[in-house]
Amino acid sequence: MAIKLEQPAILFILMLFPFLSSTTTINTTSLTAYEVMETYNFPIGLLPEGCLGYDLDRSTGKFAAYLDGECQFSLEGSYDLKYDSTISGYISEGKLSSLQGVSVKILFFWINIIEVTREGDNLKFSVGIASASFPIYNFFICPKCGCGVDCVNGGKKGTGMKLRSEI
Repeated sequence: MAIKLEQPAILFILMLFPFLSSTTTINTTSLTAYEVMETYNFPIGLLPEGCLGYDLDRSTGKFAAYLDGECQFSLEGSYDLKYDSTISGYISEGKLSSLQGVSVKILFFWINIIEVTREGDNLKFSVGIASASFPIYNFFICPKCGCGVDCVNGGKKGTGMKLRSEI
């Protein structure tokens, strides 16, 4: 009779194991957040320098990337970008969606960037009602907080990140 009690318990555990393993969040130390971006066909420069870590559920694409605080810099004086200390959303091949924690200043207002898609050699940034596309080569280098990619004197503010738009 003891064998009959153990068999249902073993079957229950075996049935539950695939469910548990498919919904767990992966925080892997083998890949950096930048390398994960590349596995989904994105350049590393979408994240600023100094990403501390990330969480990724590979079954759903839900992710979160962690910075050491808020990060802000200018893009060639035209755009100001702001990253919260946590950036989250969903990642799939060539698409970041339901983004939270990244915003662009347009005139006097901060507007959330909600989606980034890769379209060939361009990246399309959407704020919902409007979007803009930029060549991917603008994002091969990670920007630094405070000065973008045009930093001088060990990271002090330069003229900002050079960004070229596709017309």
